Amino acid sequence: MAAEVGEITINYEEDGVLLVKELAKEILSKGAWATLIFRYQQWDKKKEAYGAEMYTIRRYRKVNGQYMQQSKFNISSPDQAGKIVEILNRWLAAPAA
Repeated sequence: MAAEVGEITINYEEDGVLLVKELAKEILSKGAWATLIFRYQQWDKKKEAYGAEMYTIRRYRKVNGQYMQQSKFNISSPDQAGKIVEILNRWLAAPAA
């Protein structure tokens, strides 16, 4: 857990092996509720190497001075990430009537 939004990480280590390696993060919003987007890789035990880059958006709520994860959305592939970007760009270019 983290007391400050900038301290939040998705790095996850087990038995001395970094199973989830955070590559980058951006804070989308902060306050009592914080939203972050991460770029990461997962360790593949069979290949003994990290897999493809993946992305996740996570929401955290500050409770008793510590940020706790409340929800997450995993973007399943670079193709899906591209589609999300494309749709958001289209929506932002043409505001709703």
